[in-house]
Amino acid sequence: MILRKTIAGQLLQLLALIIIHASCHTLTSAKTVNPGGGELQQQPQLEQQQPIQGLPEPRAYMPDSQNLDFVYHDHEELTRFLRATSARYPNLTALYSIGKSIQGRDLWVMVVSSSPYEHMIGKPDVKYVGNIHGNEPVGREMLLHLIQYFVTSYSSDQYVKWLLDNTRIHILPTMNPDGYAVSKEGTCDGGQGRYNARGFDLNRNFPDYFKQNNKRGQPETDAVKDWISKIQFVLSGSLHGGALVASYPYDNTPNSRLLKGICRSSALCAMFQTYSAAPSLTPDDDVLKHLSLVYARNHAKMSRGVACKSATPAFENGITNGAAWYPLTGGMQDYNYVWYGCMEITLEISCCKFPPAYELKKYWEDNQLSLIKFLAEAHRGVQGFVFDPAGMPIERASIKIKGRDVGFQTTKYGEFWRILLPGYYKAEVFAEGFAPREVEFVIVEQHPTLLNVTLQSSKRIEGIGGPMVSVGGVGVGVGGSPGGIYRPMQAAQHYRPQMPPYAAATSNDGIFSTISNGLNSLYSNIFG
Repeated sequence: MILRKTIAGQLLQLLALIIIHASCHTLTSAKTVNPGGGELQQQPQLEQQQPIQGLPEPRAYMPDSQNLDFVYHDHEELTRFLRATSARYPNLTALYSIGKSIQGRDLWVMVVSSSPYEHMIGKPDVKYVGNIHGNEPVGREMLLHLIQYFVTSYSSDQYVKWLLDNTRIHILPTMNPDGYAVSKEGTCDGGQGRYNARGFDLNRNFPDYFKQNNKRGQPETDAVKDWISKIQFVLSGSLHGGALVASYPYDNTPNSRLLKGICRSSALCAMFQTYSAAPSLTPDDDVLKHLSLVYARNHAKMSRGVACKSATPAFENGITNGAAWYPLTGGMQDYNYVWYGCMEITLEISCCKFPPAYELKKYWEDNQLSLIKFLAEAHRGVQGFVFDPAGMPIERASIKIKGRDVGFQTTKYGEFWRILLPGYYKAEVFAEGFAPREVEFVIVEQHPTLLNVTLQSSKRIEGIGGPMVSVGGVGVGVGGSPGGIYRPMQAAQHYRPQMPPYAAATSNDGIFSTISNGLNSLYSNIFG
């Protein structure tokens, strides 16, 4: 009898422990949100699922026996995980390689979406890029866990289901697998593994708006440039380590602008101005700050703005302008923004560059909500189509928001998206062979604005030297065109701000250039 009572008591204790353990993994959500600003409007003829109003926050991470371990994965393990996930979830994932590293490792990209294998009209493409610096692998592991969370939560998490049903998410976990292979766990500072196998910093290897970048292009950066030239990405995040901050463009700043009239040597000016910590703001500064704040405020710690170390800077609200922190030439986020109109933010998510693996679970808990909510911002602002008079889509029509001199283009289906905050705007739309058009629209907080634009073909106008006439709703001067033919302005492939005269290439030869480059390298090795 005593034995039975003892066993019964132990069973009751065990049952109580199981109940307590289960309750610790149950999500309780105290608030609801409208993802991406609320209801997503689709093209009327498209039969796509409408978002659910008032979706709950994404669930907290709930590990199970099939989930990814919180350890660092080498390239072979990473490849096996991606291939296994693609095979296990063929309706939600598609795996492809955008190229190879110097040492022949694939640069894998996983698409996570309810339409992973082909572009669905009306769905924006977004991306994350991790591990551009090989010795900063926390982002690499976070992106693997994000993939795992998406595919395992699609059927149970309404927010994730809405996001994957209405967005195509491209995830490149590692851009620098060769650098990772020679990095060492537990190394918080330094440059070992930062560079690719040829010793190039990949985040200094892109074309630059402010200064000619003469560094030889590398296979990894060439692959990324080719990738983003083929897909019209709306939003992007690049994951780094070495600080805790969301940094937004511009990363570079005009040469000698601040020190005009002070320095006599251009190399000397460049050296001092590099460390003058002056902001370099884009025409979309309000949007880029907002996107940075979305990440920082949904992060467990970032928005507090606490410095990683006593000797390192603290960032108000957990965000900073890139150039105000420290300027750099050839960065990836400026290239995305200026060349393709893609809003990219640099996300520094760990004070230690390569922290021990036992800390990875905490990093996931800190970043999970931010990683998801950031992507939903692609559904904020304006979206729509550009058509010709017959209702056919116009590919590569150039669009610029008036007063914001960095533009973007339509896809081959005539689609466009632009993240904008609430307000009144005018869009200027150009396409070769069509009359330009200006369209007014309003952005509200609750949902994206649907804007369809029809461009009229260029028309032949009799006579020379005639008055202004209306072509496609835009006043056009007809005088001076040979034969009286209206010729619309040739649309540039990409809108970019007019290059300032002080951004011209300058000589950087000599001792001052050497010192400046050395200081820049040292600063990068410390912070990210």
